[in-house]
Amino acid sequence: MKVGIAADHAGQLLKASLLAHLRAKGHEVREYGPPPDPDDDYPLIARVLGEAVARGEVERAIFCCGSGIGPAVAANKIAGVRAAVVENEWSARDAVEHVDVNLLTLGERVIGGELAKSIVDAYLGARVQGGRHERRRKQIEAMEARPMTTADGTQGVRRGV
Repeated sequence: MKVGIAADHAGQLLKASLLAHLRAKGHEVREYGPPPDPDDDYPLIARVLGEAVARGEVERAIFCCGSGIGPAVAANKIAGVRAAVVENEWSARDAVEHVDVNLLTLGERVIGGELAKSIVDAYLGARVQGGRHERRRKQIEAMEARPMTTADGTQGVRRGV
């Protein structure tokens, strides 16, 4: 599988561990983002990785940082990206099977390296399910495709534009 991976300064050790693991498993891995810098900004790196997913350069992606939260929020602003913070194997499988998550975020300060490898294996091994999950994914896609209506009835800006 073609897998994109990126990290900010707080996720470099986890990224290095996962790079070796992914390559050992036979995945084609592409690295995204600048070299580590204590002043790097995760939204900008998440954008680069997310846009690679949206363009189809990679099938799935992984972002490593301190908590995983910020990059998930940032990546979800990109049309076609479905990002999630995951801290266990069950959630990794469920995220793909039910929601078709294509960008996984992991927190180096939250989970250890061995658990991260197990989570990544579950994420990459999972397959999207149909049925009611497909119906729900289409509802999410419809939300992304239309301008939102705010509480006061005005039109908001469409995400991903």
